[in-house]
Amino acid sequence: MKKPTKNLKQQISKLFFFTKNSTSRRVLLLAGFFIVIYLLLFFTMWPQGIFVERGMPSPQTIYAPRDAIDLYSTTILKKEAAEAVPEVYDHIPGALEEGSAELVSFFQDVRIARGLGEDDDERLASLQKLVSVNIPADSLLALLRQSNENLTELQNRVENIYTEVMLQGIKEDGEHLAMRQVMQEISLLPFSPEVKQGMEKLFTQLIRPNMIYNEEATNVSREAASQAQEPVRILKNSLIIQEGERVTEKHIAQLEALGLLDSSSHIGGYFGLFLLLLLVFLVVIIYVYLFNREIYNNVNYISLLGLIVVLTLVLGLAARYFSGYLIPVAMAAILITVLFESRLAIIFNIVLALFLGFVVDGELSFFVVTLLGGLVAVYSVNHLKQRSDLTKAGFYIAAVNVAAIVAIFLLNQGFQFEYDFLREFSIALLAGIGNGLFSAVMAIGLLPFLESAFGLTTAITLLELADPGRPLLRKLLVETPGTYHHSILVGNLAEAASEAVGADPLLSRVAAFYHDIGKVRRPYFFVENQFMNTNPHHKISPNLSSLIIRSHVKDGLEMAREEKLPLPIVEIIGQHHGRSLISFFYQQAMENRENKGNKEKCVLPEEADFRYEGPLPQTKEAAIIMLADAVEAAVRSLSQPAAGRIEGIIRRIIKEKLNDGQLDEAPLTLKDLDRIGDTFTRILSGLFHQRIEYPEKELRADLERGRNKNGSSGKQLTG
Repeated sequence: MKKPTKNLKQQISKLFFFTKNSTSRRVLLLAGFFIVIYLLLFFTMWPQGIFVERGMPSPQTIYAPRDAIDLYSTTILKKEAAEAVPEVYDHIPGALEEGSAELVSFFQDVRIARGLGEDDDERLASLQKLVSVNIPADSLLALLRQSNENLTELQNRVENIYTEVMLQGIKEDGEHLAMRQVMQEISLLPFSPEVKQGMEKLFTQLIRPNMIYNEEATNVSREAASQAQEPVRILKNSLIIQEGERVTEKHIAQLEALGLLDSSSHIGGYFGLFLLLLLVFLVVIIYVYLFNREIYNNVNYISLLGLIVVLTLVLGLAARYFSGYLIPVAMAAILITVLFESRLAIIFNIVLALFLGFVVDGELSFFVVTLLGGLVAVYSVNHLKQRSDLTKAGFYIAAVNVAAIVAIFLLNQGFQFEYDFLREFSIALLAGIGNGLFSAVMAIGLLPFLESAFGLTTAITLLELADPGRPLLRKLLVETPGTYHHSILVGNLAEAASEAVGADPLLSRVAAFYHDIGKVRRPYFFVENQFMNTNPHHKISPNLSSLIIRSHVKDGLEMAREEKLPLPIVEIIGQHHGRSLISFFYQQAMENRENKGNKEKCVLPEEADFRYEGPLPQTKEAAIIMLADAVEAAVRSLSQPAAGRIEGIIRRIIKEKLNDGQLDEAPLTLKDLDRIGDTFTRILSGLFHQRIEYPEKELRADLERGRNKNGSSGKQLTG
């Protein structure tokens, strides 16, 4: 992650021309992204505009976009359940006993009348006076003529009938039903019609309601039955109405329950979405502030992150119409990992999986799959070495998506050999595979544009620039082989030192390969490219030599810009000498002045004419390359590069650069410089180790003995 281009800075500055305060710009940018993201989610959840009229044919086939409660059907079922509960009645205490007592009294009066005389007329008259029930005379007379046994049997049967009817309960306005039952029972009695008629008249007086309606208990029972009824659910993707089907009240109610006719019921949901999104924004901002302060302070980095999030949301919202498993959250995870760093990518992966996999589609399974796929994407490209690793990441994501989808289907439904299940399962698997491949392809396609637009240099770009077959490196090798090998060695030193102090090893190595490309313009003015023992500096003045040496930095910057090298490498090319003094030619100019006779007429050499134009190194990588460049050249010039001498000259050069102020603007500590010195010493001591010296006389003797031996062998063969 490196600094963005100046052009982009200027464009963003124009965008926020009304404020020069970085905090205000940051707040405005975050607010803008918040509004854009909220609107994307808002309009995704906004109900479809459907117009239907009761009694008219439906203009389209409508499916449920989400799960909902069918209030219409639920209300009908609740009502039916309540109506099915019978009314609650309370028995009137003592009603049975009172009626039974009247029956006993009646038969007792009959027995009394039977004992008053032998004349039927007298007994009938006496009985009519005793009983209070209006019974025909024929029936009373028939009762008087019954034997004691028959009368007792009749009484027992009548009492049983009465008890049975009363125990069953007689509700208000239910006497006629009770009497119908009584009359049926009486008709079966083995007595004369006159007796049966008399019993019917008797029961007419005895049958009366013995149950009172309890309204409160009835309402409680019916409410309990209504509440016990499970609500009817409208399942997602279920058919609501076919095109051309007549619209009924039920259809209208179901569409309203789904929010397809009236959006007022979803106002609370939209406000909840606002609060949830605000909470997520605050959590992410706090995380970036605490752990990625460089991103938090840079409006361009925030713009890039926001662009990735918005782009992922747009693609995700479009992909979900095919399947929620196709949502490409892994694309954002890959881009953020490559452009920034893996921890930040994990945070954004969780956030995007939450909104796209859960909030938008409302399916927990989508959230699980997108979350796992994004995490695998982060792990796959965390240590990116070549562009093909992005393609491999796509296959890894697809494999994990497939495994997660299989697990979810087995967990929720088990495996079924049914058409609907196999169709849904196949679509989900295809979407999971497509998710991984699509995410990788989109990341590969977007990375170059994002790098160029925001001036970022990714590991992929650096790895491509490190290819020796690149035109600029090839030219460096062919035209300045000494400089090329010097650059390779400086790259190895810078890479190892960067690892020791927490800098970017890959950037250091690749920038070191290009730091001296300006020497291609005048290769033979640099000692590492002088192979014919001719030094062109002997023919020119020290001032001109210094100008030529200094020009390789400016030439390198021009060539780097022509080749469109990334900004971090261009900056290192311009900073790798800082404002260092070209001491050899400066001392030579001082000596030339000393050697001239009249010193007063000789102009004193200006030290500024023998210093590089700078600027000073601004980053750890630029400072490390400056030190590695100077150290490698110095150690290579040693006639006897013993380990002690190598370490001594390395420490001396680092100290000189520090005292000369060349490291004043680089973020290196003294402890870092000590580690850099240790790393340089270890590598250069192993490279420039002392070799065994063979005495010249012994070497010639060995060669002579070899020639004599070959010569004698030849004679023997020819002889």
